[in-house]
This record gives sequence, structure tokens and C-alpha cells, in this order.
Amino acid sequence: MEPLPAFDADPRVVGDRLRRLRQERGVSLSGLATRAGIGKDTLAAVETGTLSPTLETLWAITAQLGVPIGAILDPPPEPQIMRGTAMEAELLEVFEDERVTYELYRVRVPPGLTQTSPAHHEGVTEHVTVFSGTLSAGPIKEPLTAGPGDHISWRSDVPHGYRAHGPDIVRATLLMRYPTKP
Repeated sequence: MEPLPAFDADPRVVGDRLRRLRQERGVSLSGLATRAGIGKDTLAAVETGTLSPTLETLWAITAQLGVPIGAILDPPPEPQIMRGTAMEAELLEVFEDERVTYELYRVRVPPGLTQTSPAHHEGVTEHVTVFSGTLSAGPIKEPLTAGPGDHISWRSDVPHGYRAHGPDIVRATLLMRYPTKP
């Protein structure tokens, strides 16, 4: 099955923003690709807008740039949907101040698949409140489990994942907290 694109926005706009962020930080194309664990050709295609990256690829790139994923998207006039291997996230709101950025998402995780995400930059945390279904999420080596009404949180500067258990789609909110990277 072909992976779904991570967002509905024009990939050229997203690519331009990624390139600008990379250049502002003085990072080479090959340096960022290596640090993000992706191929240089893949990163070049994302930056030129000829490749619509997966959510996993965007997380890997933005983590190395030290920015939240919302930094590469247009402010949503209507919620933007991002799709991963086993997760759909709708960006609802972005809150920022000089020390931290928060992104609030509505997420859906269908049963039977696992969403694995690379480590975000140091100090990033994820906070999930489950409304329906049963979810295992958190660090790959020590996942947490939550059912309806439960809240879990973890440092996501390590590889982490999401998995729905049972026959029901998990419906939850995800609050991502990104401290400003020096």
C-alpha cells in the first residue's frame, strides 16, 4: 500500500519552508539528511516539492531543525489533516511564546497498525487524552496504556509509537510541547 501524503498543503510551499529553515540554521542538505536519517535525494525532493513526504519523514526533519512540525504548515484556516502509517492527526491550534510552542491535535488511530515516530528534539513531550478505544503509546521500550478518560504523557525525544488495541478506532487529543531549541 502506497503511504498517504502527510498533509493536504502544496508540497512546494512546505519544501520552501523546510529549505528556508535549514538555511537559516546554516545546515547543509547532506548534513540535515544524515542527522534526520533520510537520504539526501529524498530531502532534496521534499525541498523542491517533487516529493510529498510522510509524517514520519517530516517529524525526522523538523526534529533535527529544532522546530515543531506546525512551523512548515500554513496557519490553518480550517484544520489540516496529517497522516502517518497508522495515525491521522488534525492540527487544531498552535500556541507559542518565547520559551515553548504547543501544538494541539485531534487524532485517530485505527486498530491493527503501529505508528512509529523518530525522536523529537530534546525536551519535547507528548500528552494524550483518550476519548474512545484503548491506546498504547509512548517510548517504544516502555509504552503506556490508556482507555477512555485516561491521560498519558512522556518525553518524546526518544523513538516512540502509537497502537490501538481491540476492534475500535482510538479517538484522542494530542498536545505536543516543544521547548525552544537554543
